[in-house]
Amino acid sequence: MTSHQDAAIIKAIIAMAQSMEIKVIAEGIEEKEQFNLLQKMGCTYGQGFLFSPAVPPETFAQMIKNGAPLLQN
Repeated sequence: MTSHQDAAIIKAIIAMAQSMEIKVIAEGIEEKEQFNLLQKMGCTYGQGFLFSPAVPPETFAQMIKNGAPLLQN
């Protein structure tokens, strides 16, 4: 998030989705600070390089099968 306006828009989208009982997936999370802010805003799920680079479906299935951590520090 690059500005106060960006954060306000994201917060409004999350609030709207929550009022409609829709879970939210944030895409493109690259930094821990982004992840923390999205969690505080009530974002349900996230994906991005913070968690893992893009991998082929077969690799992802194997990662899940092997119990790969959801967040790498």
